[in-house]
Amino acid sequence: MKNLTIALAFLMTFSLGGCAPNVNKGQAAYNAGDYATAVKEWKLLAENGGYLAQLSMGYMYENGQGVSQDSAEAVKWYRLAAENGESVAQYNLGQMYYSGVGVPQDYAEAVKWYRLAAEQGIAEAQTNLGYMYASGIGVPQDYAEAVKWYRLAAEQEDAEGQYNLGVMYNTSKGDPQDYAEAVKWYRLAAEQGYAEAQTNLGTMYKYGLGVPQDYAIAHMWANIGATNGNELGGTNLKKLAKKMTSADISKAELMARECMNSSYKKCGY
Repeated sequence: MKNLTIALAFLMTFSLGGCAPNVNKGQAAYNAGDYATAVKEWKLLAENGGYLAQLSMGYMYENGQGVSQDSAEAVKWYRLAAENGESVAQYNLGQMYYSGVGVPQDYAEAVKWYRLAAEQGIAEAQTNLGYMYASGIGVPQDYAEAVKWYRLAAEQEDAEGQYNLGVMYNTSKGDPQDYAEAVKWYRLAAEQGYAEAQTNLGTMYKYGLGVPQDYAIAHMWANIGATNGNELGGTNLKKLAKKMTSADISKAELMARECMNSSYKKCGY
């Protein structure tokens, strides 16, 4: 489950008519690190219904920038923006309900807001909604529905969505088991630096699932996954080393370095 707040208010083009100069002043102040001035500029707009300013105020309260950190106040502003149809605010509000920050934890409410954001194309919300369906949290468990949302996120190049879709194909949940499809999605996530996908891709090469069996490539991906913080990658690395010659291990280690140094563009022979 992605535990992330997207604060796009500072990166988006504001369309508030005559309010735009004030919004731009707030954004300029924020970019300059003058959070108190940013809050001052945005607050009046937010109180007058400016949904992007409301989103910005939620972010400021959530992170204690220009104001004292106050999760409940962050929820208040996110809710106002979310009810105005602002998709990032809907996602953020879903996060608050999922984590029980600023509001009592309520998975059904989290699902509600994730769904609204997901239907507007927020990839992180699509991934999280897929997770809720896959796990039966806040909704009845439904693997087919989980696959649907994971696929939408994956097709937007969301690494977690790609990884989760790979898991669904690997374990035949929601779709017929298809190791080649699992490898496809693991690889796409792995090439974005997603450690769990890197480790799983290594496992596919270890056992020859969806790809020809290759201990050197398996070692390479397990090594990369471990380097990026996945504990299972480290465990797999030790097991693979027992099956390989010193020369093969040296080759695999060289490939791992080349793969990481090339930002995952040169990975393998």
